[in-house]
Amino acid sequence: MTAEETFFPADHQNQREQQQEIGRQQAAEWAIRLDGGDLDRSRREALDGWLAADPRHPAALALAQRTWKQLGSLAEPRTMVQTPVASAPRRAGGRRKGWRGWAAAAAVLLALGSAWNERDAGVSWLADHATGKGEVRILRLVDGSEVELDAQSAIDVAYDSRERRVRLLEGSAIFRAAPRAGRETRPFVVESAGGSTRALGTRFLVSRNDDGSVQVGVLEHRVAVALAHPRTGTVGRRELGEGESLRYSAEGGVEAPLGGRLDDLTSWRRGLLVFDEQPLGEVVARLNRYRPGHLLVAPGALAQRRVSGVFRVADLEASLQSISDELGVRSLGLAGVTLLY
Repeated sequence: MTAEETFFPADHQNQREQQQEIGRQQAAEWAIRLDGGDLDRSRREALDGWLAADPRHPAALALAQRTWKQLGSLAEPRTMVQTPVASAPRRAGGRRKGWRGWAAAAAVLLALGSAWNERDAGVSWLADHATGKGEVRILRLVDGSEVELDAQSAIDVAYDSRERRVRLLEGSAIFRAAPRAGRETRPFVVESAGGSTRALGTRFLVSRNDDGSVQVGVLEHRVAVALAHPRTGTVGRRELGEGESLRYSAEGGVEAPLGGRLDDLTSWRRGLLVFDEQPLGEVVARLNRYRPGHLLVAPGALAQRRVSGVFRVADLEASLQSISDELGVRSLGLAGVTLLY
């Protein structure tokens, strides 16, 4: 078998159908990202490139956006009606009309079902090491440094003669940098989302959030955090001490350090997920790294509802039920995707 492959007509047709399905899945994903707020520059450029890649993409995105907005309009009355479906009073015609809307919205969920079960192609291509959902792994790098990868996380190791650079592509990781001693004189640097964290000691956490920001926490000694291209009016560099954490982003720069949050940020090492008045949208994004399938939150105010609690990774279905009961949330499951509304 050579590198060149020949496709027969039936195979060609299957390939075309597969490409169209991928296009629908990508359109659905972009629709929800756009609904979530302004895209950062890199994602905006990626969207522009995707729209230009195929003349069918703009129409597919428009359809996905209309469907997602329709789903949002159906979800909003949920804030006024707290009665479970089983005991809700029936009104003539109302229930049937609502389910016609759900049927239309289901097209987005079905498209997303397989799209989110796979890791982003760019991450898969670049990663030297990656973990799956619910998987935590400890790695030893060639210089003796250790990396503890959280679930659904990925790194690219890019050591050269000048520095030991690791790129965090996805998720969270705790790094224990081998000391600069003897022949090892190169600094240890973790790069993620336009910023870098340079070890001034040994052990620290770097965590990449879905909104494009990054959290850094120091478990031992100190680190220096810097943005490659800080915006005017923002802080581009700070040093962080043991027990402190901070967040950085392209828009907000390197924020001031905070204390007392490291146990929460590293709770996954103990099989726990800790949330303290965090928006449901952020909580769901975190849960998606540990449970099969994919959770979505309907557009609207629900994603901003606050959640607090300590949940066991080994029993996330019970945790999800607890969240649903506390917030009065319903769910709809299709093709591996569960929608909270």
